[in-house]
Amino acid sequence: MLSADRPATRLATRLAFLVAGFGIACWAPLVPFAKARLAIDDGVLGLLLLSLGIGSVVAMFLTGVLSARYGSKPIIIAGGLGLAFILPLLAIASSPLTLALALAAFGAALGSIDVAINIHAIEVERAARRPLMSGFHALFSIGGFAGSAVMTALLSLQLDAFACTLICSVLMLLATVVAWPRLLRSTQTPEGPLFVLPRGTVLLLALLCAITFLVEGAMLDWGALLVIGASLVSATHGGIGYIVFSIAMTVGRLAGDAVVARIGDRAALFWGSLIAIGGFIVLLLAPVAAIAMTGFLFIGLGSSNLVPILFRRAATQAVMPVGLAVAAITTAGYAGILVGPAGVGFVAHVAGLPTAFWILAALMALVTVSARVVTRDQR
Repeated sequence: MLSADRPATRLATRLAFLVAGFGIACWAPLVPFAKARLAIDDGVLGLLLLSLGIGSVVAMFLTGVLSARYGSKPIIIAGGLGLAFILPLLAIASSPLTLALALAAFGAALGSIDVAINIHAIEVERAARRPLMSGFHALFSIGGFAGSAVMTALLSLQLDAFACTLICSVLMLLATVVAWPRLLRSTQTPEGPLFVLPRGTVLLLALLCAITFLVEGAMLDWGALLVIGASLVSATHGGIGYIVFSIAMTVGRLAGDAVVARIGDRAALFWGSLIAIGGFIVLLLAPVAAIAMTGFLFIGLGSSNLVPILFRRAATQAVMPVGLAVAAITTAGYAGILVGPAGVGFVAHVAGLPTAFWILAALMALVTVSARVVTRDQR
């Protein structure tokens, strides 16, 4: 077994996070094309996105069991290869049913690699005896920026969507192959239940985490359609908003430890969520594309450090064992980012996409008003 405290294992972990972020972000610029190709409305698109979320959540539950038995390495490899091989199918699916099946499989690959890379990262960080997790998650954000940027650039060159996905798939395959021999062959997985229902303070933390991840998922799946629908950008440039959002998230995460150390968890939660709400207001009232992009920027910066703080507070509460609390919050968070956007689609179908985004801003306000409660000493 390779030592966990090696530059090679840290490189492999970063590449795995990069692939996960890159893969899901490649889907964002394809959403308007899939909607137009299949001639579907927002309600049907919401159902299709729900299939992606269902595939992801089911895979997350199974990954916990499989990782305990086989380690995280084979799941990371399978997830990375799955994202690469399934992505082109999203560009050629010819009916809502085939796209739903492809999205479910794509979601399963994403859900499995998301859980496995975090298990792997915990082992690598523990061996290094120094904080590494924020840097790993920053690579996910960088992957999100790169995936959306590369796909948008290729589409802007008027290349066929299928050809664009093939190019992106090759990049993911190369990264996975480089990481393959450097990943740990096995990891230590804590004993105990894989999932528990949160309660008390943990329930509030899980809710706030789900809201924050929901915002990120909405930016991914619906941000392009919002600015295209408002006639602010063309279909081929719809992914630019998510690029701006991803850059802001990455910068915020890279600087987050220093900011939180200076102002504290409570102020960071309060002001971060408030900046994100301001970003929604700017985005929804923007008369031109440049101002709308500023809204994406504020949303990314404001929300970038909310989730790390919520996880940190899970370690200070005394309502539940820390390990079980973190597991519950993680599940809620990923459910928010993967299943939540389907709810945005349903609201958009009934009341319009701008209304759905106003509701997201209102939900983010729950983080603002809860900052004092969740940062209170629970011991």
